Amino acid sequence: MDSTITELLAAASPDAPALAAPGRPPLRHGALRALVDATLARLAALGIGRNDRVAIVLDNGPEMAACFVACASGVASAPLNPAYREEEFEFYLSDLRAKALVVARGSTSPAVAVAERLGVRVLDLVVAEGAPAGAFTLEPRRGEQAPSA
Repeated sequence: MDSTITELLAAASPDAPALAAPGRPPLRHGALRALVDATLARLAALGIGRNDRVAIVLDNGPEMAACFVACASGVASAPLNPAYREEEFEFYLSDLRAKALVVARGSTSPAVAVAERLGVRVLDLVVAEGAPAGAFTLEPRRGEQAPSA
């Protein structure tokens, strides 16, 4: 099987459910494709592109799944175990040469402190109230600015 993530997503009916979670509306394939496009555009606007690496530290769930699919569609993506200790995050973020770290908004994971110490941009994954399962936006952590063009 030689299909890319983008090709696999394009093959599904836009109205078919892609991600679901109890108590939330499903994210449909058309919306997931739009989320992938929006996420890659957001990363590009932040200076993160195809040859860069993005580490993802999120709990298992629809946002983790959607974030991985979206990021992996355009950049090298490395999901890391949220239970890692600071030393482990230091090793992996250094070894990966990550350009960005995605965490849930408000996360106090030791990965955040390590990323800041290493100069890795921290991006908050933000879920709007009432959003479908897996829907999110990425925002630079408070105090960070997008690079100027």
